[in-house]
Amino acid sequence: MKPKTAQAILRTLRVSPRKLNLVAAKIRGMKVDQALNFLTFSQKRTAQDVKKTVLSAIANAENNHGMDIDRLYIKEAHVGYGMKLKRFHARAKGRANSISKVFSHLNIKVEEKEV
Repeated sequence: MKPKTAQAILRTLRVSPRKLNLVAAKIRGMKVDQALNFLTFSQKRTAQDVKKTVLSAIANAENNHGMDIDRLYIKEAHVGYGMKLKRFHARAKGRANSISKVFSHLNIKVEEKEV
């Protein structure tokens, strides 16, 4: 019997993938209640966006697939690169330095553990 999975995707989040992956790596493999507890009290700015995505994945699992919330765990938390805005910063003597404002995508998959 194949386990059921549900997912939620957050696209074009204005944070670098490297910073977002620090939070996503902490919750991989956790039960959802432990992950929500960790994200609620995390000091990272991106933790609130990750928490919203986890809550959306839980809602998708419950409403679309009829899964039991108490048995859910985070199977996958994947961070990918989004678009990149290229800006410049004026420097001395008419020069300019480039600034890249990167975006990222977050994909959260939850799965029901077998009892």
